[in-house]
Amino acid sequence: MLTSHRKQRILERLRQSGQIVAKDLSEELGLSEDTIRRDLRELAAEGLLQRVHGGALPASPAMGDFAARLNVASDEKKAIGRAAAGMVSAGQVVILDGGTTAVQIARHFAPELKATVVTHSPTIAVELVEHRNIEVILIGGRLFKHSVVAVGAPAIESIRRIHADVYFMGVTGIHAEVGLTTGDFEEAHVKRALSASAAETIVLASSEKLNAVSPYVIAPISEIAGMIVAATTKQKKLKPFARLGLTITKADE
Repeated sequence: MLTSHRKQRILERLRQSGQIVAKDLSEELGLSEDTIRRDLRELAAEGLLQRVHGGALPASPAMGDFAARLNVASDEKKAIGRAAAGMVSAGQVVILDGGTTAVQIARHFAPELKATVVTHSPTIAVELVEHRNIEVILIGGRLFKHSVVAVGAPAIESIRRIHADVYFMGVTGIHAEVGLTTGDFEEAHVKRALSASAAETIVLASSEKLNAVSPYVIAPISEIAGMIVAATTKQKKLKPFARLGLTITKADE
């Protein structure tokens, strides 16, 4: 079997079953595990899958930079942002993550809402400059330009001194077994600290992130209260999370 045909077969299997087990696939195709693992390495280098122990899982397409991600599932993100904004009550302290979906939350806060928003994202802070009734606390640190957020030890130290009501977390992947993941090691640490500083964490989960995996684990699914998804999200994609007892909120278009 030609290399190109093998790789196509691997990607087809990944789309169908949601995972690749190298040993099983090698037996099915009559090839060595070394051959399958080599193909997986090359496909991973192309960003077409995420290698894990024993095989591979779907790679998240939400790994582009901030500008690129603005055009990914934009309608879904608006709906999710609107739904998240509607969950915030007067007087609450809310942590908003960086990212394109969190921007939609800031844009959909009711004009009369009085609350405090804590964020490590300059983009979010600027979105709220004209909101008269929202106090903004901006966490500082080294600017991670890819996601336009502050990271590093100073950011984490500041975050630990906050006790928020809710944290709306952005991720690049959410998988029932692997958990919540993102594409940068330092950013994963910051997100973990933000989650620990909030009474509850709600994940903003546009469809391209569901059942996908990125290199760095933030936390297991058990550590979040729920997630917000688009109303058009297929039930098949949500079943693994529903089985875990996770509260799933569908955002109306």
